[in-house]
Amino acid sequence: MRQFELSAPETVDDALASPGAFLAGGTTLVDLMKLDVMTPHRVLDINALPLRGIDTQDGLRIGALERMSDVAAHPGIYPVISRALLQSASQQLRNMASIGGNLLQRTRCSYFRDVAMPCNKREPGSGCSAITGANRMHAVLGTSDACVATHASDLAVALIALDAQVRLVGSDGTRTVALADFYRLPGATPEVENDLRPGELVAEVVVPRLDWAAHSTYVKVRDRQSYEFALCSAAVALDVRDGRVVDARVAVGGVASVPWRLRTVEAALRGSPATQASFEAAAEAAAEGARPLSDNAFKVSLMKRTVVRALLELTEGSRA
Repeated sequence: MRQFELSAPETVDDALASPGAFLAGGTTLVDLMKLDVMTPHRVLDINALPLRGIDTQDGLRIGALERMSDVAAHPGIYPVISRALLQSASQQLRNMASIGGNLLQRTRCSYFRDVAMPCNKREPGSGCSAITGANRMHAVLGTSDACVATHASDLAVALIALDAQVRLVGSDGTRTVALADFYRLPGATPEVENDLRPGELVAEVVVPRLDWAAHSTYVKVRDRQSYEFALCSAAVALDVRDGRVVDARVAVGGVASVPWRLRTVEAALRGSPATQASFEAAAEAAAEGARPLSDNAFKVSLMKRTVVRALLELTEGSRA
């Protein structure tokens, strides 16, 4: 780790007036600094800022500095969010990591984290080692010729499914951005990962009220049940009445360069009977546009099965 200056601003204005890397839980930033992937000259500890609070009275509002463990355990949190958080990391990390930091975490691509290897996300124009290298964990959706890394956040997948927004604060004021628009596809500029402007902070996550999201779940498939990143995950909420799907929300993770909403699957589910056959038929659309690599073609079928598994989990005992 290289030498850096550490300060701890006590107000949002002070934080925004001091350029540097923002530190909340440190579970991503500190790791990347140790690897020399990120080498900020100044680090701003923002834990004293008033960016906390959880409000479930009408939808959901979560302060960016809330800890993952506290949000997961809070009454009134939609099950899909709580389960995504509980499967995100070890208990020790969840006690440290912030909600805002989780949404902004960098990819876990091993080539990105190895400064001896070419990586367009870390060093634009150097190349993408994963395309012809070890790519079992990499994306099959939303990729480009410049980058095939997956987005690491489980929480973001659940929030994308629920049409969440992030409130951003910067020197020019406050703005609100749909989380689905916040993340950027890699295209020719994989180093630009999101819509956060220089000096801006994620202040709050806002989830619109959706009463039937109380009937939701998060299924994560991984190589081991303990702390591990997803091979594939599915965030699903279902509104089922009289044995038929009235509405649905479906998003997947571990398979795409950004948290990936499956709107075609949602459309196929609406109006269909809540049966395994209908779920399997709808899930066929999950992998539209997939571009498998040499080692990860299995993710195409795994994605479909994971979506079906999540749907079945929500309809156990109610299927015809």
